[in-house]
Amino acid sequence: MLAQAKRDSSGKCRRGHTVNRHPKRWRLRVWVPVAVMVAGAGLVAPIGAAPVAAAAKTSEFAYVTSAATDTVVVIDTITNTVTGTIAVGDEPTGVAITSDGRRAYVTNAGADTVSVIDTVARSVTATIAVGDKPTDVAVTPDGRRAYVTNEKSGTVSVIDASNAVVATIDVRNDPSDRPTDVAITPNGARAYVTNFRSSVSVIDTATNAVVTTITEGLGQEPVAVAITPDGTRAYVAVHFSIRVAVIDIASNTVIKSIAVKEEPTDVAITPDGARAYVTVPFGTLQKPPVVQVINTVTNTVTNNIAAGDYPTDVAITPDGTRGYVTNANSDTVWVLDIATNTFTTTIPAGTSIRAGGVAIARVTITPSPRRPGVRNSNNNNNG
Repeated sequence: MLAQAKRDSSGKCRRGHTVNRHPKRWRLRVWVPVAVMVAGAGLVAPIGAAPVAAAAKTSEFAYVTSAATDTVVVIDTITNTVTGTIAVGDEPTGVAITSDGRRAYVTNAGADTVSVIDTVARSVTATIAVGDKPTDVAVTPDGRRAYVTNEKSGTVSVIDASNAVVATIDVRNDPSDRPTDVAITPNGARAYVTNFRSSVSVIDTATNAVVTTITEGLGQEPVAVAITPDGTRAYVAVHFSIRVAVIDIASNTVIKSIAVKEEPTDVAITPDGARAYVTVPFGTLQKPPVVQVINTVTNTVTNNIAAGDYPTDVAITPDGTRGYVTNANSDTVWVLDIATNTFTTTIPAGTSIRAGGVAIARVTITPSPRRPGVRNSNNNNNG
């Protein structure tokens, strides 16, 4: 449907017929009712008919990075089918989308760049040089800035709406720290960055400066972070320590450590804030790879869901009904029913794609107004 909407709003001329403006009044009297009748058949507009606004359509898509093919795979979450791929830079890893669903930011770890995607056109509109090995990205709620973690540089690049890097922030608490993930509070005031060794850096987004570094009670190798919708807590997947650390946002202290099965790699929180989903890709016959479910009220693990071959990343749909989990070793995306905590669908995402990051967003497209009875210049229906 996005492709159709793009054509409707592109400003191309539409097919119609020209009214025969004969000087004799009697002929005009005959032509007008004929014009109206033919318009009823959808062939030509009556004279002077006002444009009619076309209905807007909202669609929802999951965007999955493929490090092996240097693309982003687009999945329609209604049909759970792949609807296209978008070429980006070398070794894409992380992806984040603006709240209106119209722009996606993709970190290209092998190219030291960020690709900006127009999600309606499904094309890259800008490629931005950042630091060394960008791994992940988060966008502020107002969509005006993107924060990019540069793992090898030990920095965070800040990109504004004009696609310019306006700040570079050193977030290392230790020279060996490697920033891997970033999440932004719902009010846009703070960015939380996991440094893959021993710390979480807190950035004031007004000044783009680190205001707090959290180490105590955190554990070793924090790798991913998600923030509750009410902005009160951050959940941090701590890789080597095999736990999820819960940070109180008001005090920036660790208030709880939750043991998980094996080394976690990602965490996502449902829109109602009731549950956190944690990917645990490493497993054995005794401990297969799982997605673990944390009750955020009690901060306890309530479910262990077998999750295929190397589940690496997880994202929740905006309505909170489904989770999408990338399986790097099987080239699939698994769809999780949140109500039952069971996987219901397996989506083949490609061949040898090495699926990585995933983000989900809705986008609303409003086609250009059209005159009654006039067909669009292209009548193909792309859904």
